[in-house]
Amino acid sequence: MMMSCRNIDLGTSVLDLMPCGCSSTSSPTSRRILFGNCSKTVCRIGTRSYGGGAGNLVLLRRDLGSCRAIPAKPKENTLVNGLGQDKRVMLNIETPKPISLESLFEVVTDDLQRLNDNLLSIVGAENPVLISAAEQIFGAGGKRMRPGLVFLVSRATAELAGLKELTVEHRRLAEIIEMIHTASLIHDDVLDESDMRRGKETVHQLFGTRVAVLAGDFMFAQASWYLANLENLEVIKLISQVIKDFASGEIKQASSLFDCDVKLDDYLLKSYYKTASLVAASTKGAAIFSKVEREVAEQMYQFGKNLGLSFQVVDDILDFTQSTEQLGKPAANDLAKGNITAPVIFALENEPRLREIIESEFCEPGSLEEAIEMVRNRGGIKRAQELAKEKAEFALKNLNCLPRSGFRSSLEDMVMFNLERID
Repeated sequence: MMMSCRNIDLGTSVLDLMPCGCSSTSSPTSRRILFGNCSKTVCRIGTRSYGGGAGNLVLLRRDLGSCRAIPAKPKENTLVNGLGQDKRVMLNIETPKPISLESLFEVVTDDLQRLNDNLLSIVGAENPVLISAAEQIFGAGGKRMRPGLVFLVSRATAELAGLKELTVEHRRLAEIIEMIHTASLIHDDVLDESDMRRGKETVHQLFGTRVAVLAGDFMFAQASWYLANLENLEVIKLISQVIKDFASGEIKQASSLFDCDVKLDDYLLKSYYKTASLVAASTKGAAIFSKVEREVAEQMYQFGKNLGLSFQVVDDILDFTQSTEQLGKPAANDLAKGNITAPVIFALENEPRLREIIESEFCEPGSLEEAIEMVRNRGGIKRAQELAKEKAEFALKNLNCLPRSGFRSSLEDMVMFNLERID
């Protein structure tokens, strides 16, 4: 793409990212790159300043809510040599490549490998059926996003606190979080009567409902035992609340099936219980074990909460926009079961017929397909995308308390990776 810019100095050697709070970068609405003058007088990192005076280039990335100083290249220096303050130049800038999970977790690869090696051993089940159930869910292609997030926040906050290495508590927290998440997936599949998880048969399909429920219970209990042995009362309370929130979220969802009067606030509360609570507790727990200031730990909690809500909204959008093969589970499954999500709530505002179809519980042939098309074509998807981006913007702002590092950059990229799923 071609972009114009003014006040150019390409003498830097490293691509630096600095939050500046300028109005030009107030919303992560796209991954489009813009060149121009930052509205702030100076964007600063440590002892280095950018923007404001003549001879400075600022790259505005709307997706990150921040500015970037551009690294020098010999050819570019030749192109801009001699340009004055009022001159303009056109540069070819490539659109950034999509963010991959591999790149997100590259800085904590060793941490995740150690976690993978430990997961099955810490389940510790002597019963072969329970071991087989654990192997099925742990080996089902999981992204390990939650423990990856724990490691990224652990290392970012440890750096802030002056720690040279992660503690045993950091690593055990990541293992506990993955066990709790896995237990919740096993129980969710039973409650939702799902036959597939990540493209593979679910635990209850392979071993029966009784074994699946007991396997989930065992993992919750084992996670709780390891949690208690951390001997940190604040983290124990934090994670224990998550298990309670899971149950509250399921009850809230079960009591509002096919209810078209569900409000957006109710949906967000349910999403917090079912998804964001665990993420928020994970990120705050990691910060607590780094022994950072309470204000930083609270910002990490808010970061996890906003990221978790954004992830849930995106998942609910994908339920309408992706195929069964892409999702690894039946498409539009939530709507079919009467679960009213953000895209449906927004579409209901513009389509009275949709209410009739949902309240009839899709009794007429073809009514489910008709409802899906209404959600897609009556503004439900677009409004839900805006909601996901709003929560993402809040999450990015929560990271401003962290020092600039590869770990913080990966946390920012995780926020954008989530949004790229609906681009």
